[in-house]
Amino acid sequence: MKAAAAWAVRYWAVVVPVIGVVLLVAEWNVTLGPVLVTLTAIVLAGTVLAAVQHAEVVAHKVGEPFGSLVLAVAVTVIEVALIVTLMTSGKDTPTLARDTVFSAVMITMNGIVGLSILLGASRRTTTRFNAEGTGAALATVTALATLTLVLPTFTATPGPQFSPAQLVFAAIASVALYAMFVFTQTVAHRDFFMPVRTNGNPVADEDAHAEAPSTRQTYTSLGLLVVALVAVVGLAKLESHPIEVGVAAIGFPKTFVGVVIALLVLLPEGIAAAKAASRNRMQTSLNLALGSAMASIGLTIPAIALASIWLTGPLLLGLGASQIVLFVLTVIVSVLTVVPGRAARLQGGVHLVLFAAFIFLSIVP
Repeated sequence: MKAAAAWAVRYWAVVVPVIGVVLLVAEWNVTLGPVLVTLTAIVLAGTVLAAVQHAEVVAHKVGEPFGSLVLAVAVTVIEVALIVTLMTSGKDTPTLARDTVFSAVMITMNGIVGLSILLGASRRTTTRFNAEGTGAALATVTALATLTLVLPTFTATPGPQFSPAQLVFAAIASVALYAMFVFTQTVAHRDFFMPVRTNGNPVADEDAHAEAPSTRQTYTSLGLLVVALVAVVGLAKLESHPIEVGVAAIGFPKTFVGVVIALLVLLPEGIAAAKAASRNRMQTSLNLALGSAMASIGLTIPAIALASIWLTGPLLLGLGASQIVLFVLTVIVSVLTVVPGRAARLQGGVHLVLFAAFIFLSIVP
């Protein structure tokens, strides 16, 4: 018994995703009571942590900037699957895609970026990063969000939505922008997304001398990452109805469901970015945060546009007035943070205050 317990502790990242899948299968057609809801939430949290563990192994093997893409794309797959699943469930969810994607943008650009800067600068007064790469990522996120979330509010189409032709254009533009950024990040200007150098020397990385995982370990972690992500999206789907009930019970607006979904989906990214920042890998943190925001828009909106062929009801993508104000303020603050190529704890605090404002206004619109 002791040997089995010791093995489970050592290989928890292998055990938890498997438990998550087993629990998902067992509960799929079962009405969850309070006990099962709590158990599912605990397993979901453990599976998220396991996903982070395996994503870090893969990222360490492939190196930057490819490693940052692994978790960003994987997390976006979860987001798309969850949104489409909920929208096809027959419930009144015309703004779910907008609420979730906008929440992902605010969580990444303010919550994750702010926390990462705060952690990165906590022991070093300031933290440094590559302004060229981070600026390119910020410009792409701004263009994507404006084209897909702000523009629908101001078109001639009645309501904050696109016409079919406009939606097709927005989807194509989103894919094109994301593809151009990925090419820039991985091929054309890969050096823009690598850690900056000081006096010709690379920035110290506390994990730089860690032994790279073997090819077998990498493929094992990649497979377990897929298993973990499947478990996360499935368990999050099971928790979606209790979340909706809980949000309604405490009197929060229905749109807050999108915030909760985005927080669940981006938890792996947030943990990975925070860990990277605390280890003096600020560029990796920013790659993760802005890459997630970009993937969330650039891949989710086209997928939702494609799904709208068989989805019934309107697809409302346009932001409200307060949301647009928060987005514009976030972009301005982000530009001022990125341009110098270094940030202090103050900038991290400003981003976190904007994140708190977003959460507060989501609860009290």
